[in-house]
Amino acid sequence: MTDVAIDAKALNKWFGEGEARTVALKDVSFQAKFGEMLMIVGPSGSGKTTLLSVISGVLRPDSGDVTVAGTDLWKQSGDTIAEFRLNRIGFVFQDYHLFPRLTTAENVAIPLILKRRDWDDAMSEALKYLDIVGLKKRAELPPVKLSGGEQQRVAIARAMVSQPDILIFDEPTASLDGDTGRAIIDFVAHQVLNDKRCIVIVTHDARIFDYADRVVHMEDGQLKSIDTGGAS
Repeated sequence: MTDVAIDAKALNKWFGEGEARTVALKDVSFQAKFGEMLMIVGPSGSGKTTLLSVISGVLRPDSGDVTVAGTDLWKQSGDTIAEFRLNRIGFVFQDYHLFPRLTTAENVAIPLILKRRDWDDAMSEALKYLDIVGLKKRAELPPVKLSGGEQQRVAIARAMVSQPDILIFDEPTASLDGDTGRAIIDFVAHQVLNDKRCIVIVTHDARIFDYADRVVHMEDGQLKSIDTGGAS
């Protein structure tokens, strides 16, 4: 297996037409490798979230190519892309996206239920991943009974439960205080990242840059530089 997890080539994306046209991505090219934590940083409106959507199969680029875990993503059908996301990519959203009427364990089991796994099997697997993130004892509680940091860990467990090749985090520390945010990223760096997984984090939080293997800097839809991070 190649060590390249994500290979983005000459990505362009714009919104609107004519005078109202706004360029979101302009000739963006980069690679992310398995075993690496890559952070995409830049000011608001720099194109970070658009890039995240393009490389994860959510938003089709106007031109350019994206190969993810060996699959030429945007040459696939819509159904194939959706199946690929379900099986190969895990998402951790800024606002967690936990369902308030489900228990913590049920929230974690959702990706397996979508894959039509047996209910008991899905719940057993959910408990396994809640144990990994230290929340097995909170399995029967609704999300409202959890702290922000605990909800983030539930979201991480849900993203991990399908054992994806690629884990994508969108502003994972934005709603957390400094100590909790660093504790979450420290957990991800040491307990979630491995040599068969790539983690991509979109963030503006300079407090966590030192956990990155590399940092992609974006501005005005363009990739300005790629720096070596502080991770050893």
